[in-house]
Amino acid sequence: MNSTPWLSLTIWIPILFGLAVLMFSDRHAALVRKLSLVGALFGLAVSIPLYVGFNTQTSAMQFVEFSRWIPRFNINYNLGVDGISLLFILLNSFITVLVVLAGWESIQKRVAQYMAAFLIMSGLLNGVFAALDAMLFYVFFEATLIPMYLVIGVWGGPNRVYAAVKFFLYTLLGSLLMLVAFLYLFDQSGGSFSILDWHKLPIAMTPQILLFFAFFLAFAVKVPMWPVHTWLPDAHVEAPTGGSAVLAAILLKLGAYGFIRFSLPVLPDASHALSGFMIALSLIAVVYIGLVAIAQTDMKKLIAYSSIAHMGFVTLGFFIFNAYGMEGALVQMVSHGFVSAAMFLCVGVMYDRMHSRNIADYGGVVNTMPKFAALMMLFAMANCGLPATSGFVGEFMVILGAVKYNFWIGFLAATTLIFGAAYTLWMYKRVIFGAVANDHVAKLKDIGAREFLVLALLALAVLGMGLYPQPFTEVMHASVNDLLQHLTVSKL
Repeated sequence: MNSTPWLSLTIWIPILFGLAVLMFSDRHAALVRKLSLVGALFGLAVSIPLYVGFNTQTSAMQFVEFSRWIPRFNINYNLGVDGISLLFILLNSFITVLVVLAGWESIQKRVAQYMAAFLIMSGLLNGVFAALDAMLFYVFFEATLIPMYLVIGVWGGPNRVYAAVKFFLYTLLGSLLMLVAFLYLFDQSGGSFSILDWHKLPIAMTPQILLFFAFFLAFAVKVPMWPVHTWLPDAHVEAPTGGSAVLAAILLKLGAYGFIRFSLPVLPDASHALSGFMIALSLIAVVYIGLVAIAQTDMKKLIAYSSIAHMGFVTLGFFIFNAYGMEGALVQMVSHGFVSAAMFLCVGVMYDRMHSRNIADYGGVVNTMPKFAALMMLFAMANCGLPATSGFVGEFMVILGAVKYNFWIGFLAATTLIFGAAYTLWMYKRVIFGAVANDHVAKLKDIGAREFLVLALLALAVLGMGLYPQPFTEVMHASVNDLLQHLTVSKL
């Protein structure tokens, strides 16, 4: 067992740096930005040993940490990662660095509070992915709402308060039923909040169904699945650029992660029984929400609906119960983290210059911002699922798994490649190509060194994952196979 508490470091270093920058006022904005960047880089640095030291041959939890927290209720500070959760800690730590850089100049008021919110949220999100105690998971899961609520409500657009409250209420109310489910499982397990203990519980079918829907309401809102998705477009439109990037890249993953950490292993029989229901909702997200995205006139809303459609792929992959589908869904989660963050940051670059997100206000941007146009083209192609980009790998694996499960389900899932290309390329064509549309576009300046660095790092991630996905897929093989075996045995 590793003596260095790497997981605790990934959680508490960003949180401590976040608390430290809160001590400074706007007079020290330059120092705050540098200190925040150092904190984000430290957070990323301490997550790298998790990948380097990870044993890909076992499905067991690694880098496990355990200490008593509230002994009276058997609540423990218990951390660990497997091949499923490891990548999300790395993704979160990487995105946090980019978000700090992205807000370097665009945020001029309450800089310390803005940076602190993202650093603290980064630590809390790592806590969600590392928690092996259900109550510890619940604390981190709920605590992530607070910094995001503040980011939307304080630095957001004109309707920011409405969007922040809607985001908070939707996600909080869903989570309350999850707490009830946790308490029931605590009672059934003889007083244990250990998530791994719950995986072995023999639960009758009726309680499994009820527990499944309790978890479903908590996690489906987070994904978000149709029809509980309506909070997401509002939150994205009003959130500042950094808020949209983290919301799409990381926070949406909490719902999908909840399904694969709780619903599938703890309630295997209910998962099989209700797989048709989950597949139907996933396909509605892929097809219907894809059509809704085509009708959008606001760039952020279009990308927000695109996120819902892509996350429908993730839940589809989980509930077709084969390795292609499940690994493809996990790859899609990581890829979506890169691509959606990049798309929102691209919109942010243009919004900082023109203070408009309406597609109709743009046109001919390539004439004044050629470097930016080239990078945005790559991300648009990845959003369409172009081969050699990260967007293709996960979608291809899920479609392959879906065809293996049922041809027509695979066929419907594959329509996302058509709809995705339609709404993404339509937006790109109208914003970037053509003659310069107006004087505002004529005055645009191309991206500077800092903006180029942020987008170039994401471009490398998108191309790297698309051309050589093995470093991402090899870490999850053992964990996915173990989960599928558990699901198969339980079904029999």
